[in-house]
Amino acid sequence: MEEMLTEITLGQYYPGNSRIHQLDPRTKILAVLAFMVMVFVANSPLSYGILIAFIAVSAMAARLPAGLLLKSIKPLWFIIILTLLIHLFMDPGRILWQWKFLKITEEGLVLGVKMSLRLVLLLLISSLMTFTTSPIVLTDGIESLLRPFRKIGVPAHELAMMMTIALRFIPTLLEETDRIMKAQMSRGADFTSGNMVKRAKNLLPILIPLFISSFRRADELALAMEARCYHGGEGRTRMHELAYRRADAVAAVIMVLLFAVLAVLRWGPVA
Repeated sequence: MEEMLTEITLGQYYPGNSRIHQLDPRTKILAVLAFMVMVFVANSPLSYGILIAFIAVSAMAARLPAGLLLKSIKPLWFIIILTLLIHLFMDPGRILWQWKFLKITEEGLVLGVKMSLRLVLLLLISSLMTFTTSPIVLTDGIESLLRPFRKIGVPAHELAMMMTIALRFIPTLLEETDRIMKAQMSRGADFTSGNMVKRAKNLLPILIPLFISSFRRADELALAMEARCYHGGEGRTRMHELAYRRADAVAAVIMVLLFAVLAVLRWGPVA
């Protein structure tokens, strides 16, 4: 469990000066949303190969260290494998293998691989965005995209701030959990032996201090924001205003072309 916690990378920012880092955050957010739609549009090995190639090229353009992006998959490998197994043994169809009540169907195999691959692609593209976008810039991008909805009462700034703070504190809470686990293990706590019920009970010495620490951090953050006269987004200015550049237009064209290719592969004459 300790190794799994230290492997979680969602919410972490990897500083850099690549073309991906320099893109407007609104462009990256919209590109990620568009990519998520494309993941469900893809329905053939070629389509998924194109999406994998796109992520690989984007990671190289972002100059991310080898393996850093793949590291984001490791904490959720259990869910990915569980998704594969559920479809593998539960979906009806032409039986490929059977032993007593267990059976693997062709349709289950195809759908299981497809759903697992979709989860992997969604994790990779989300991690790519957080690796290349600082939390402050991400907040500005989310707020800018939500600003048109303020006319119907949507608190754009507050929502953006909450989402970014939650994303920013994921690594902090993981580090705190790791410290609490090591402290409890030094006092003789055992988190690996026993059945599931016993392991769940053994987590109480971790959860209680973690909740207390989280509430304390939230209170300290609120006091710090009040001390700096923070009263919401009204009238606030920024040192660096967001502005679309030529690179953002190029990125938008690439995403449109990518979607067009996937749409043709699924619904076009070559499908």
